[in-house]
This record gives sequence, C-alpha cells and structure tokens, in this order.
Amino acid sequence: MTIARVLVANRGEIAVRIVRTCQALGIETVVAVSDVDRDSLAARMADRAVCIGAGPAGESYLRVETIVQAALSTGCDAIHPGYGFLAENPRLSALARENDVRFVGPPPEVIELAGDKLRARAAAREAGLPLVPAREVSSIQEARAFAGSEAGYPVLLKAAAGGGGRGIKLAADEAQLDREYPVAAAEAGAAFGDDRLYVERFVAAARHVEVQVAADDHGSVVHLGERDCSVQRRYQKLVEEAPAPYLDVAVRDALRDAAVTFARAIGYRNLGTVEFVVDAASGEFSFLEMNCRIQVEHPVTEAVTGLDLIAEQLAIADGEPLRFSQDEIVLDGHAIECRLTAEDAEHGFRPSPGRIERFAVPDVGRLRVDTHCADGTLVPPYYDSLLAKLIGHGPDRASALGVVARALDGLEVTGVKTNRALLARVLADDAFAHGAVTTRWLEESLG
Repeated sequence: MTIARVLVANRGEIAVRIVRTCQALGIETVVAVSDVDRDSLAARMADRAVCIGAGPAGESYLRVETIVQAALSTGCDAIHPGYGFLAENPRLSALARENDVRFVGPPPEVIELAGDKLRARAAAREAGLPLVPAREVSSIQEARAFAGSEAGYPVLLKAAAGGGGRGIKLAADEAQLDREYPVAAAEAGAAFGDDRLYVERFVAAARHVEVQVAADDHGSVVHLGERDCSVQRRYQKLVEEAPAPYLDVAVRDALRDAAVTFARAIGYRNLGTVEFVVDAASGEFSFLEMNCRIQVEHPVTEAVTGLDLIAEQLAIADGEPLRFSQDEIVLDGHAIECRLTAEDAEHGFRPSPGRIERFAVPDVGRLRVDTHCADGTLVPPYYDSLLAKLIGHGPDRASALGVVARALDGLEVTGVKTNRALLARVLADDAFAHGAVTTRWLEESLG
C-alpha cells in the first residue's frame, strides 16, 4: 500500500476505529480534533492530533477547506471522513482530489448523484430497480395533489438532498401535510442547504434492509450481504443485524442483486450501502437511497464476513483491485449491534452530555465493543450522542442475541444517562425475538 499517512476527519468511536485499522496496517494517522476533543481517545492513540477549530461542528468538523489544509500541512496522503459530518460531501472529495490527496470514499460526481435523492431515484429507475411512488414538489398544493390522487395517504415528506433520517415528516392526511410541509422544508434547508422536498408513499408495515457493496477502480462490484435496521426511533437506527432475519431466500437474493446493479449503474467506487424498504407482509421491496460512506452498523457485516471494511476502503482508495470475488464472500453466523447513546430515554430522549464517571463493559465471549469512552471521558453537547456499539456474534441469531443481552445486563455507565434499559427491553421482547419488527414497531410498542 502506498498510503503512508491518513488524516482522520472525524471523532468518537469511528475515529478510534479508523486509527486502529491504520495502526494494524502500519499507516500513520493524524486525527483532526475540535478544541473540546483534544484529549479524546482517538487523539491520544494517533501519531498526531491537529486542532481544526472550536467545539461546534460548524466551526471545526464541517469546514471543508480546513480539513484539506490540515491534511496538506501534516503530510497526509489520504483523508478518511468516517460517517456523518463531511463523509458524503462532494466538495471535500473534489477538493482532496484537486490537491492530490486520496479521499477514502467515492468520487465527487458519484456523491452528488447519490446524495440527491431525486437523481438517485431516477438512476435506480433506469437501472430497473423497483421504486415507491414519489414526486418532487415545490409547493403545498403540488404535495396535496400527488398525495391525494397518486400516492394516497399516509405519505412521507423528505428532503431531496437529505440523509441520516433528518428532515423526514409523516403526514396521515391533508391537514397534517399542510402543517408539516413548511417544517420539513425549513429543516431541509437548515440541515442540507437545500429546501427541496419530495413526497413518497408511506409503507406502513415496512422493514429497513440495506445491502453493503464494495466497488474498485477496475470494474469489480460485489455485495457483502445485507443488514436489517428496522429497530428505529424517529428514523434513527438503534439495533442492526446481519444477515436480515426471516427474509425469503428469493427476496434476499433479489435485494443483493439490485444493490450490485445500482452501484454498477452509477459508477460507484469504494464501499457503500444501498438501502431498501421491504413490505413485511408481501416481501416486495423498493429502492430507498444509497449511502456513500462507511456506516455506523458496519461491524455486523465485518463479524459475518471476517473482513475489515476500513482496510478494504483504504485499499480501494489506494487503487488496489478488490481482494475477493463474490464467490469468496461467505457469511458466517449472525451478528447483532446495539447503539448505546447518551440520552435520557425515560424523559423524551433528552441529550445527556457531561463527564462519564464509570464506563465498564463485562467480559462476554464473542462480544466486540467499538467505543471512545472510558472513566472520565467528556461527552460534549455539540455532537451525536453515540457512546459505544455493542456487537454480538454467534453461530445463529439466538446466540448473537444472548451475547449482546449479557453485555447490556452487565454494562456500567455513570455520570451520564444512557438508553441501556431501552435496548435491553428491545432484545427481551418477543416480537424482536421472532423477527416481527417493522420501522414503526419501536415507537408503537415500546415508546
């Protein structure tokens, strides 16, 4: 590998994750930190840390030019953006390329296409993928007309340039659509600098299933299996697993083939995830979107494939061909991941920043823990509340479930509130145990 030094343009557990893989590969790391993250675990692990601004993300982690300058000034060959922040920002990919710094992700043209949900839908349609009825709208009147005559209520209002569950509003009828339309447009503009919306038919009993894909610069595209991410609250995932349980074999194969077809059609490069909505009753599925980055839930795919996906990202960014063929991807067992967050789940999921007094995870076999936390870790108020990911792996789903359940039972976190109890309730619920879960199940059943 010719990459010798990587700028890690992120924080928290994903920054730690990237640093560890780079260390295993003999690659030096420079971690870009805000002033409140100077003493973070990633900063202490890396060969060097460079401060890129103040605590608020807009003054540090979201500054494209500052990130590229940090890479250049520290002699980095590549920038790994992790997930969130600038991970799917085409300007960062383009500016890195202009300055001969490898961007560990797809080229800017692909990010622009996939990041614009309307363009992505058009590309999916051309590639022959099934789609939920949807239409771009520029006014409440257009939204009413489409919802009333073509889609039928309920509908989702979505940001055309959105992602990560932000800017999505559900409208059960015309009155609710009228209330939510200006809110959705305002949120889209604030979050993405683009207030365009589209209206999409809402699939009430839906599963969220996504397929991990890998593509190199030499024409190879493969899938690495699928994940089920249906346990969500307000479109934010809490529990993910691989492979997707209780999925018809024909549907599973069709999902995987569709993901590869779409990635190939748009000229995708590096690792990415194609997301689908699956009707829980019929098994019919529709293209949702593509995420042009490593995802939070990538460890469950690593568990069942035995691959280090960060290492594969770096190899592809370095120009190497994929190091495996489709036939060589063999899934081993089952993996389940729980996202532990600093939120007060008993009081409206209020953020719970502060300093962790005690952070201890029990010694459980076949448990992986991705975290940046320890005794004394500061949880700033500026960022995502993710503290750790607990990943259980076993020969089957029941054993993987048991691993994570035991880990949650013995977990100790004091100083900040967490969602540990809610996660334990999810894993202990009969509906989850039997795979009878849709994207609305958590809020309707457990709050």
